[in-house]
Amino acid sequence: MTASPRVAPRERSLPPVFVLGGDQTDFARNVTREGKGLFDLLGEAAVCALEYTGVPARDIDVGHVGSFLPELYTGQSHLGGLLAEVHPDLAGIPVTRHEAACASGGVAVLAAMADLQAGRYDVALVAGVELMRVLPGFESQQKLGAAAWVPRETEGIAYPWPELFSHVAEEYERRHGLRREHLAALARNNYDNARRNPRAQTRKWTLPEGALGEDDKENPVIAGRTRRYDASPVTDGSACVVLASADYAAGWAQRRGVPVAGLARIEGYGHRTARMGMKDKLTASRGEPYVFPHVRGAVLDAFSRARIEGPSALSAVELHDCFTISHYMGIDHLGLAPPGEPFRVIEDGTVLRGGKLPVNPGGGLMGIGHPVGATGVRMLLDAQKQVTGEAGENQVPGARRVATLNIGGSATTAVVLVVGRADS
Repeated sequence: MTASPRVAPRERSLPPVFVLGGDQTDFARNVTREGKGLFDLLGEAAVCALEYTGVPARDIDVGHVGSFLPELYTGQSHLGGLLAEVHPDLAGIPVTRHEAACASGGVAVLAAMADLQAGRYDVALVAGVELMRVLPGFESQQKLGAAAWVPRETEGIAYPWPELFSHVAEEYERRHGLRREHLAALARNNYDNARRNPRAQTRKWTLPEGALGEDDKENPVIAGRTRRYDASPVTDGSACVVLASADYAAGWAQRRGVPVAGLARIEGYGHRTARMGMKDKLTASRGEPYVFPHVRGAVLDAFSRARIEGPSALSAVELHDCFTISHYMGIDHLGLAPPGEPFRVIEDGTVLRGGKLPVNPGGGLMGIGHPVGATGVRMLLDAQKQVTGEAGENQVPGARRVATLNIGGSATTAVVLVVGRADS
């Protein structure tokens, strides 16, 4: 079954949404071993975000929380109440929890943007959180299968997501050809970038010789074409950002003695949801230039709303590399290379550290870690840091505009943001 191409809804002139800043927890931590839990993760990121931005808790009008599987990992639901527990002045504000698998954080950001652009509120606290290392690795992978089509895609499958994304690799191989050395180059770049990131889960990892190749001992097969170091790790973590209207951002900047023109703002967004089944999506796109046309559509929607022609207007990209093949896919779907030809910008270094358009300068999901519900918020936070020059050793020199691509499940949900300096 195929569907007619969709176009973005008619554009309206919407007020800008500013990103005042935020914070994240150290993604290398095992929170359960510390004797802490989900509330501690959420609370630490939220408190630190408020402290970092200097926004009083009493100024927060509304909260949004992204989280995928707290019920299955910890038995906890109703996370809005947990955010209200973080500070006495947050009690009583409206808070909503959002779920869209690995794009849970991204849709939480979109909901907060809608609140601000509708004029309902001036300041939003957006958090993403997931506590995952509470379960053994195999059991954790089984729980994550809830984002696939259960039981159609998961029954009898030990590792659902490595299996499903192996199908994407097979599809690229079938359509365009695919070489292991290109996937390895992306993994190596992510791990190298993560070594410079003080909050990255893998910053102290020492990879064995041949870890990124086809050595079955050092880089064993998990499922199909997916090997151990093709996959992002299981992570405990939370990230939080403060979003604001133009009026609030102007007053905030004046109080801090900084120009509004130097602040980060969300210039455009794209959000699309496709059919649930991975094989259904791959079959439906046969003959199309892109493996996931809806992901490409979300990208084009974001670029259109940001009033940019394409990636030539970007300084860097935060891309959802839950697997090396999703990283590879994101490169051509974002327009950094022609369809099926991400290898070109890998070979010439364009998308690597020091290249013309570096991807995942902080390490991506593979290097930084992937606490599922927090990833979309973490991406926005890192984009904000890049365009305001606050990214430390991971700073892309002169960065002024960054795109983020956050996907959920088998790329079923796609959320794309374009973040730039207000004076861009």
